[in-house]
Amino acid sequence: MDIGWSEILIIGVVALIVVGPKDLPGMFRTLGKFTAKIRRMAREFTRAMEDAADESGVKETAADLKKMTSPKKMGLDKINEAIDDWDPTKPSKKAKDIGSETAKLAEERAAAAKAARENADANAAKWAKPAKDAPTEIVDAPEPSAPKSETGS
Repeated sequence: MDIGWSEILIIGVVALIVVGPKDLPGMFRTLGKFTAKIRRMAREFTRAMEDAADESGVKETAADLKKMTSPKKMGLDKINEAIDDWDPTKPSKKAKDIGSETAKLAEERAAAAKAARENADANAAKWAKPAKDAPTEIVDAPEPSAPKSETGS
């Protein structure tokens, strides 16, 4: 609950009218003491909850769970880097190190993959554009006939 200066001013004016100018300082003093007592109790409650959490080991368990689910600890960051660097159209360096036949096969497969991708892109572009002689309006199809019942009626 956030009280601004305008609300405090209104409360002060109402308190001045209701309580009167003589008793107003005593009332504000009592209100201040009550507010301080409430804040102190809230701080003590928070501190007690934190102490209980420390004693039960909740913080250590939470820290252990964070460490266990860290992508770096699982090696997922390296997998993501490898996926970002992977290109199926380029033969890997490891294939060239294995032998010339393997490198040749890898290069052929990379070339075939690249040709297939280009062919798929060309077909997609071809089918995406309407043909010049294709009708631009929708023609009504004939209505389907009602199915005949098997009972013979």
